[in-house]
Amino acid sequence: MARIATVKRETKETKVTIVLNVDGKGISEISTGIGMLDHLLEQVARHGRFDIKIKAQGDLTVNEHHTVEDVAISLGKALREALGERRGLVRMDHAIVPMDDVLALVAMDIGGRGYANVDASFAKEYIGELPTGLIKHFLQSFALEARLNLHAKLLAGEDDHHKAEALFKALGRALDDATEIDGRITGEVPSTKEIID
Repeated sequence: MARIATVKRETKETKVTIVLNVDGKGISEISTGIGMLDHLLEQVARHGRFDIKIKAQGDLTVNEHHTVEDVAISLGKALREALGERRGLVRMDHAIVPMDDVLALVAMDIGGRGYANVDASFAKEYIGELPTGLIKHFLQSFALEARLNLHAKLLAGEDDHHKAEALFKALGRALDDATEIDGRITGEVPSTKEIID
């Protein structure tokens, strides 16, 4: 069964459409109006081997917050819908990603409980057009909507661009591994409760 979802979210502040194919090849078409956010989401697609199409229009004349938040919510919802009952999933995994001066860790459990612990600080207020304070908010909003437990931590590094990019590469890698189907339990829900909701 194809693990694909389409999500449309329209509010007074934003209009977001996302198509996510979990079993893709890393192809992305992303346009949010925030170049650095597009760049980070391309990392998730490429390193997670997801095909992701995102078209977002937001009230960027106000600020970037609503667009970043609603893209995160929509992407989380798309992942949750694409995975369905989560049968056969590896479910828990992690990735440690180096990028020049930076070392980033992301660990997750796609177990139905939305939670995020993000330990990441940045020296500057912005990376390109993206407020660095919204990186943590994006990860939190995504995890809550996807109903996954996410821990993201910067272990080393100085360059803000590298910090953000390494975190999103690690997110992609961890998602790729956690969403794989474990051939030993195909069709089974990977939980002693026999349900993930």
